[in-house]
Amino acid sequence: MSLDAAPGIIAVALVTIATLTIGTWGLRFSRTTSDFFVASRAVNARLNASAIGGEYLSAASFLGIAGLVLTLGAEMLWYPIGWTAGYLVLLVLVAAPLRRSGAYTLPDFAEARLGSRSVRALCSTLVVTIGWLYLMPQLQGAGITLRSIVGAPTWVGPVLVAVVVLANVTSGGMRSVTFVQAFQYWLKLTALLVPAAVLVVVWAGDGAPRPPMGEEWSLPLASGGPQGLYLTYSLILATFLGTMGLPHVGVRFYTNPDGRAARHTTLVVLMLLGAFYLFPPVFGALGRIYGADPHSADTLVIELPRLMLDGAVGDVLTGLVVAGAFAAFLSTSSGLAIAVSGVLSQDLVGRPWGGRRLDGVTAFRVAAVIAVTVPFVAAVLMPNVGVARAVGLAFAVAASTFCPLLVLGIWWRRLTDVGATAGLLAGFVGSGTAVAWTLGGWQTGGWPSVLLGQPAAWSVPLAFAVMVGGSLLTPARVPAQTNRLLVRLHTPEDLELDRG
Repeated sequence: MSLDAAPGIIAVALVTIATLTIGTWGLRFSRTTSDFFVASRAVNARLNASAIGGEYLSAASFLGIAGLVLTLGAEMLWYPIGWTAGYLVLLVLVAAPLRRSGAYTLPDFAEARLGSRSVRALCSTLVVTIGWLYLMPQLQGAGITLRSIVGAPTWVGPVLVAVVVLANVTSGGMRSVTFVQAFQYWLKLTALLVPAAVLVVVWAGDGAPRPPMGEEWSLPLASGGPQGLYLTYSLILATFLGTMGLPHVGVRFYTNPDGRAARHTTLVVLMLLGAFYLFPPVFGALGRIYGADPHSADTLVIELPRLMLDGAVGDVLTGLVVAGAFAAFLSTSSGLAIAVSGVLSQDLVGRPWGGRRLDGVTAFRVAAVIAVTVPFVAAVLMPNVGVARAVGLAFAVAASTFCPLLVLGIWWRRLTDVGATAGLLAGFVGSGTAVAWTLGGWQTGGWPSVLLGQPAAWSVPLAFAVMVGGSLLTPARVPAQTNRLLVRLHTPEDLELDRG
């Protein structure tokens, strides 16, 4: 082991030990199937908000934003703005009604709202697809990080993250993961705040040089004409509306005791994310000033401390950001594994096979192995997909599918199973084609590549239009219990108690 690699190796080891220790401590609170799925709906708002911050601030947030700002400039600030503002949309439209639905998962909500097993099956497929699409870049980011700090093969990082995540998820489920993710949020915030503060002091001591701001780098909106503006607004739409459709975000609101706690949680999350996202752009701008290599943008946060500082201080800061990066991979991967496992255990693994049915906890554990193994294989086979890019595509798919279903399902009584199915398929085929186009590397230039590279601006309106149109054409299929369920979704708990 070289001395240069020592801080990173120590950081990864400490984060791994801390994660497993906290997960093991949380295990003693996990007893029932409800503990594994939703922590028995007993997580208070502040703890839940920290846990959401821990799982939501992924590799794309910790590493990707700084790299995008380094290479593409100020217009990439729309990523953190959109990822934060998505919780404002979620707060206003979804958070409390979704908790009051009493569901465990998004497919549970769809079935309760529309009374359709086929809609449930389609939603389960979408949850698994989005979860895997989001989980793959977390594993890739771990491979990039370990390769950067110790020169390890790119498969080592995914293996380590997969093993640690499976250990926590299968041992204690949502109970254990909640404590782990809350700890990891504050670790990630510290791992960016402290180095950023030190590096800004170094920058000021060097005379506060300014970055070489070309026109393309400094504009907050794209300067590439109509195509550039389309990409910017499509990205904004995907990030604003995609948050509510992410399976690992939705499942955390089911862990709140009631709708009021869900709203309180969302408010605290907005503050936590706003604080965190102040710092990745600082690394991007400093990297521009100090000549960081744009070809290794995804490792800028890790490499910048040593680029600006020699000696022990640079090593300590490097170790700290490596710890934060590794915590990002673990926390987001854990949340995604929980969400995907919950769906797989209910709709696949937990079904009777050969006349036998696994109990709830065993089915959840088997599903967790499947949930992590598939994206692990994909991450090893496709190691060069950009971290932030892959996450952006996951947001586009979520915005084009679950966003219309949740908004219309909560706020429009005339939604039917036929309309929901048609809209989900339209949004998924549209955004899914864009994902396949991008991951396949089929870039031909011109408007086709632009429209498929960032599909939300057309795939989201398409999904809404098809869902509404299909429902209006099938008015007889509005479920009989719709009015009763909508009253339940929109009645505050205090009013329910007063009426009782």
